[in-house]
Amino acid sequence: MTSVTERFLKYIKFDTMSSEEDTVPTTQGQIELATALIEELKMINMENISLDKNGYVMANLAANTDKAIPALGFIAHLDTSPDMSGRVLNPQIIEDYNGLDIQLHKEKNIVLSTKDFPELLNYKGKTLITTDGTTLLGADDKAGVAEIITAMDYLTNHPEVLHGKICVAFTPNEEVGRGADHFNIEKFGADFAYTIDGGPIGELEYENFNAAGAKISIQGRNIHPGSAKGKMVNAILLAQEYADQLPKNETPAETEGYEGFYHLTNIHGEVENAELRYIIRDFDPTSFDERKEKMRQIAEKLNEKYGKDTITIEIKDQYFNMKEKIEPVKHIVDTASKAMEAVGVVPDIRPIRGGTDGARLSYMGLPTPNIFTGGHNFHGKYEFIPTFAMEKSVEVILKIIDMYSKA
Repeated sequence: MTSVTERFLKYIKFDTMSSEEDTVPTTQGQIELATALIEELKMINMENISLDKNGYVMANLAANTDKAIPALGFIAHLDTSPDMSGRVLNPQIIEDYNGLDIQLHKEKNIVLSTKDFPELLNYKGKTLITTDGTTLLGADDKAGVAEIITAMDYLTNHPEVLHGKICVAFTPNEEVGRGADHFNIEKFGADFAYTIDGGPIGELEYENFNAAGAKISIQGRNIHPGSAKGKMVNAILLAQEYADQLPKNETPAETEGYEGFYHLTNIHGEVENAELRYIIRDFDPTSFDERKEKMRQIAEKLNEKYGKDTITIEIKDQYFNMKEKIEPVKHIVDTASKAMEAVGVVPDIRPIRGGTDGARLSYMGLPTPNIFTGGHNFHGKYEFIPTFAMEKSVEVILKIIDMYSKA
């Protein structure tokens, strides 16, 4: 196996599943992986290695040339999705994949099928790593961690390769939207950076959703059902009525590409009280504001019908489209695209229908587009990654560094 594959298989044994806890990081497993990475960074002779109290790992390589070269950064995250167990003890390695369905778990009849996931057929003859059907795989983003460290290992072992200052960081809590909360950009020291946190080979992303979260609280009135006529206000039914006011075709299941959506993530309640939780997503800032305003107007309309303060709504912005911050330094995207082409990868420039640490970092002053890890089906038991895609990600990182050193 190649060194990037060996590293990946080692890292996924750490249970770094994130959670909604308020701690930093949210789970102890992230600290355990971070501590292990510190030792590995020492072994490959990185410099200025640190692990701070919040679980952020940073290190760098000093420039080995007097030429003026921008300081480049590469970032991945330690945690895995809270949707499923993040401790992977039984990954399956499928060598020379034959293009047929892959049985992940015989007893539970869990199958990674070409019917449901036709992209598998793109990897016939390649080596795949899959789950055993009981956990996610963790390519999001331990593949990114492995790819960055493998690239740094190459540079420390090949001092003849000229480069400017190289900065790396591994962050906690990305999967719960808090990966940039305590990121020290000044300490990191890069002029711009790349997150290695994308999906299939070739992905290159510098646009993401504008994002907000909404909480709708509904105050009902509970009366004995035998004498409730004209008196009862059923908060559960009002929650349903509120949800029915939003466009049925503007949900995650009905949208793609640059289309935005309203996503009901949680609903609970009783006759007396109910609550809905939504996330709001849109690439266009005007449409984003219109979506938020529409949700407020629905609340106002229902309050006119059922009485003042029956429904209260709180909307909080979460992150914004990084495109605005990256376009002035678009060369970082163009260079990444050319680097992919140079190592035989077809760039697939597309918007992120979600967010990355890079979105917030870009607004904090560190422009940070996103590059592929090679993985598919993140956050669930059908996750898989072709090993050659990880190798190509390493090559892309090294080629970006090389291109800036020769610019």
